[in-house]
Amino acid sequence: MSTQMYLAYDYPLLSVFWSMLWFFLWIMWFILLFRIIIDIFRDDELGGWAKAGWLLFVILLPFLGVLVYVIARGKNMGRREVNQARAQQEAFDSYIRQAAGGGTGTSSVDELAKLSEIRARGDITDEEFRRAKELVLSGQGPSSGPSSGSGTATSGQ
Repeated sequence: MSTQMYLAYDYPLLSVFWSMLWFFLWIMWFILLFRIIIDIFRDDELGGWAKAGWLLFVILLPFLGVLVYVIARGKNMGRREVNQARAQQEAFDSYIRQAAGGGTGTSSVDELAKLSEIRARGDITDEEFRRAKELVLSGQGPSSGPSSGSGTATSGQ
């Protein structure tokens, strides 16, 4: 039993704090490294050779490469992140609208509101409005004709 055994009370509290701080900084550095690598591939302004150069710089000299990349391209990195988040949100919203609308671009309520607005402007008569409303409510056709003037609703006369 000549080996010395270290117990938890042999490791001072300040050393625990510093160990946790360094571990946290190490994890944050890896997160930043992966975000930079993703940003290199996401950037449409960079050509293929520029992307390869930045990627080699970040991988071969990681600390210096990350520092230089953040200084040189950090501002645009945030903009690209925001643009991608907006694009994802718009794609998600359009998918939800499409799924909720049953695959059609607009719902019958939207089409009736458009018809009402067209009638209020005086572009169509009350009779044309009534016929277009019947078409919308029966589900036989969109109101694209009356919304572009007096196209489909008046062509039957």
